[in-house]
Amino acid sequence: MTKDTRPPFRADHVGSLLRPQAIHDARAKRARGEISAEQLKEIEDREIERVIKKQEEVGLKAITDGEFRRSWWHLDFLWGLDGAEKHVMDTGIKFAAVNTRNEGVAVTGKLGLSGPHAMVEHFKFVAAHTRQTPKITIPSPSAIYGRPVATPIDKRAYPDMDEFWQDLGNAYRKAVRSFADAGCRYLQLDEVFIAMLCDPNYCDQMKKRGDDPHKLGPLYGDLINAAMADIPSDMTITMHLCRGNYKSTFMGSGGYEAEAEVLFDRIKVHGYFMEYDTERAGGFEPLRMVPKDRRVVLGLITTKTGELEKKDVIKRRIDEAAKYIDLSQLCLSPQCGFASTEEGNTLTQEQQWAKLRMIVEIADEVWGSN
Repeated sequence: MTKDTRPPFRADHVGSLLRPQAIHDARAKRARGEISAEQLKEIEDREIERVIKKQEEVGLKAITDGEFRRSWWHLDFLWGLDGAEKHVMDTGIKFAAVNTRNEGVAVTGKLGLSGPHAMVEHFKFVAAHTRQTPKITIPSPSAIYGRPVATPIDKRAYPDMDEFWQDLGNAYRKAVRSFADAGCRYLQLDEVFIAMLCDPNYCDQMKKRGDDPHKLGPLYGDLINAAMADIPSDMTITMHLCRGNYKSTFMGSGGYEAEAEVLFDRIKVHGYFMEYDTERAGGFEPLRMVPKDRRVVLGLITTKTGELEKKDVIKRRIDEAAKYIDLSQLCLSPQCGFASTEEGNTLTQEQQWAKLRMIVEIADEVWGSN
């Protein structure tokens, strides 16, 4: 097959990587007031330069900063929007056998973006330090609303929720454009809550909140399209789908069939990173609905455990997926990031890099393009 020229690549990854101990130590010192913000940034810069080189060494073509400057995959970005603030909840979000930290987001004013998002500088740093394609990951718009614990929204700012959704879409459009203006041509929207709508238990939770789960999928899809509304023609937007990733645990289960029409017909992204490391994600049958001009990155390698998968098993699963979608549309990646929050998953740095190295090797053996 032909060489990759645009992302997503045959061997790709979701974005977050295990934080080195130096990052953990520096963030703890900063929280205690023992070092300045500038000193923390110096340490982050150094460690990000190292992790960029490591990604290049294992053969990846998409390069991220590992999300080393973040505490959460989503909240740090949301806190950077006008009208959104950090919120301390009564309890964390319930995952399998564990609750998350009790941090969230509150909407205290009109949502917007008065200038380039602060994370544009994160992208610029990666772009300045890699020979490969720099990639930025941000949460999908649904991240501000989709947690099963209701997001506090000031009724004085939004007596009408239609205006809330409109402002959210416009803020995201400006944010995505600000990355494009900085030279970004590979941006990934991390979408948990459309995948969660495939879980009947989650849908019940949303009903108890007063929401109609059947309306949320199309609404979230329209917000993604709004985020993409002002991108240049040579920019690639992908979306990553998973059912939660916190300390190697998960939030939900359910195959993609329930939201397949929204995912593959309504939403106009260029590619999909799809969690497929366990039976919780269902079968490959929904891939038959993927338009022929889009790629699917099969998340067959788990980030939740350190055990290295067998190459032959992964290749057989790629063959199974290819019964429903052409092999030329497929790529390979881990099912999620290795550290969606700063705590990270329960595996070692060595195990993380072994998995990424194997993904590159399998992609070269299957597609001959890496």
